[in-house]
Amino acid sequence: MNTAAFVGRPAAPRLAERLTRSLLWVLAAVWLASIVGVSLYLNRQINRNFDHELEESAHRMMEAALYQVAAQGEPTTPQPLLAAEPLFDSTPLVYQLVRTPDRVLLRSQHAPVQPFAVPLRQGYYNVKDWRVYVAQHPQEPLYLLLADPLAERSEALQQALFTLLLAAVVVLSLLAWLLRRVAERELRVLGQLQAQIGQRGGRDLSALHLADLPLELRAVGEDINRLLARLAEALDVERALAANAAHELRTPLAAATLRLQTALDQGGPQPDVQAAVAALRTLAQRTEKLLQLSRAESGAAWQRVPVPLDALASTVAQEFWHASDDARRRLDLVLADEPLPPVWGDPDTLAIAVRNLIENALRYSAGAAVTLEVRAPAQLCVHDQGPGVDAERLRTLRERHVRHARDQAGYGLGLSITSTIVARHGGQLTLASPPAGQARGFEACIALPSVPGHHGASA
Repeated sequence: MNTAAFVGRPAAPRLAERLTRSLLWVLAAVWLASIVGVSLYLNRQINRNFDHELEESAHRMMEAALYQVAAQGEPTTPQPLLAAEPLFDSTPLVYQLVRTPDRVLLRSQHAPVQPFAVPLRQGYYNVKDWRVYVAQHPQEPLYLLLADPLAERSEALQQALFTLLLAAVVVLSLLAWLLRRVAERELRVLGQLQAQIGQRGGRDLSALHLADLPLELRAVGEDINRLLARLAEALDVERALAANAAHELRTPLAAATLRLQTALDQGGPQPDVQAAVAALRTLAQRTEKLLQLSRAESGAAWQRVPVPLDALASTVAQEFWHASDDARRRLDLVLADEPLPPVWGDPDTLAIAVRNLIENALRYSAGAAVTLEVRAPAQLCVHDQGPGVDAERLRTLRERHVRHARDQAGYGLGLSITSTIVARHGGQLTLASPPAGQARGFEACIALPSVPGHHGASA
């Protein structure tokens, strides 16, 4: 993935994190609404259960309270009797046995002396911090006022709500972990699609594989495939145009150069004609480089056959020896001691790559000797004894249209074309100045993968 475009931008959350956060917020809101609803329901149920127990206890306590009054005798003063012992040992209830609104016959230990301020009618009443139930005796004008603290009901509700909230925190924490894992697993296909898109470029515009994608991502992938197809078509048209232009220019340039050379030979040295011939030769060289670049970039009509490196190097060297006396004098060929396995590739484009390395060596080595060497396991190296280049220029040698000598023809396309051809063959181009073990000079080596199953090939 190319991260250069994201330098300087604030870090954005991952899609899995965004989905997890959104789902958790929704779940938390639903859970909170559920807790509010459950709390209302629990409050009603708790009050109903407490009231039911209060009413049942009051009716059961009526006869026991009357028995204590009979045992101690009905008080003759306004001071009520104090219950000798709780009516129920397990339940410390607060109660009063009342005859009239201002007459309390019996009270429990924690009950007030004055009767609760409630009507003497059977039913439920709230008095300050108490919930009071009034039970009427069926035959006598007696009333049992049984009180229950409202704080107990609040405490029971708070405990229930605390339990629900604690369960919500635990469950939401577990859901956060589970949702994150599920989201990452389900979005893994998105990462795979992104990886496929990141691998596409000017040299690879093949269609994306969409078989395992969900429907939505498959629709996006199909649109991307259509875009890649249009880009490939546009690039093919552009490369074909460049190739055709270079091809069409090469023939008239050669003819014009020949005629000017003939005129120069017949008429003696003429500065204008010589300059025209030199300019046409320069233009022809540049046209040839453009044609090579177009072929290297497009990969059109490339063959994939076993190529013996010794034979390839010999053929290219002989071309230079036949072309000029300078190449016969300066260029040397060193073959491997033993037959090397062939490489899998296109012999014409590999020859272009080697030819460019030799041309650069002859042109920029200041008249020094140049050697084309075939090395094991599958390498073609061109090295010279010239001045070489410094580290700063060495880093820019592969860039297109960078000239490193003002008095030499060419736009610096040679190494760029060679690098493209080697990369398309799955090989590697290494540059060194000076070569290892030498004080000066320059070396360019092409390392190519051998053909599987071949142990050797003769030149």
